[in-house]
Amino acid sequence: MSSHGSSNTGSETATGMSSATRTPATAGIGEDKPKMFDAKGSIGKQFTEEGAIGGAAQKIGGPLDKEGIVGKQFTTEGSIGGSVQSALGGQSKRSN
Repeated sequence: MSSHGSSNTGSETATGMSSATRTPATAGIGEDKPKMFDAKGSIGKQFTEEGAIGGAAQKIGGPLDKEGIVGKQFTTEGSIGGSVQSALGGQSKRSN
């Protein structure tokens, strides 16, 4: 115990709980996240022009380009991408 009767050994200016401190391990807790198949999710983003699959199609170009006859079907407005986005996309519930 300290001289003033408190067992608190921390700084006099420290207030609040340690769980309020934001670290890389706690980043994103309590925030809404995109679902996996959403265009911003871990799987869905691979099909965008910046992702691994969509990016490769963009490099090939032609019908696989995002404006091409095949590629445009995989955008969020296309028949395939749009169906996946509306069925499996969106936001997941908050973590914790």
